[in-house]
Amino acid sequence: MPRSPRPASAGIVTHVLNRSNARRPLFEHDGDYELFEHTLEQAHARTPVRILSYGVMPNHWHLVLWPRGDGDLPEFVRRLTVTHTQRWHAAHGTAGTGHLYQGRYKCFPVQARRIRRAQGERGVIDAGRSLLTVRRYVARNALRAGLVRRAEDWRWASLGRRTRGDADQRALLADPPGGWPADWVGRVNRPQTREERQAVALCIARGRPFGSPRWVRRMAGRLGLESTLRPRGRPGKKGSKA
Repeated sequence: MPRSPRPASAGIVTHVLNRSNARRPLFEHDGDYELFEHTLEQAHARTPVRILSYGVMPNHWHLVLWPRGDGDLPEFVRRLTVTHTQRWHAAHGTAGTGHLYQGRYKCFPVQARRIRRAQGERGVIDAGRSLLTVRRYVARNALRAGLVRRAEDWRWASLGRRTRGDADQRALLADPPGGWPADWVGRVNRPQTREERQAVALCIARGRPFGSPRWVRRMAGRLGLESTLRPRGRPGKKGSKA
């Protein structure tokens, strides 16, 4: 089966996720998390994509990236995962024991700017809220998993870094297109709807663009992601009953 294309164009906000092989623990103590964040900072220094949000969980991590140049995103993620894999094995004394990550990272483009909706067009997520929805999904990860009582209490995510970090720590993070909404921390701590969670989860699973219907169709055509919009499974044979 051919590999699905990856969005790598300048200016396209992209959600990126990778999981450990067999979902085994990647981060079991503070040192593991610190190692990853240090590697993230170094990858950013070499390939300075704009990091809008991130969240590190026991067996996976999320990034919301806004690359400046074509090819910056895959180069940044390659540097991050390769270097982290090498350092993780060195720290755990497991060099040569197999893959750390499950495989290629998953990603999908996210609509970052409002566009005018066509007359009568409807969708699950309003065009102006797509990026907010994805960033809330990432920021709520530890809260949703029951690891903390409030999202900002999780040390290993951008929300905690923004609200409680020093100037050097906050410098890793970029402001999103459109800036910050009022009471962002309060918004993050309010539950997302089941509809919103399922919409983001579908895009993670399929690599489908996330945004208004018109933007999704346009972006899928631009990036060669049309297959992510089609239902899974083989089409039925002609003349067969549904």
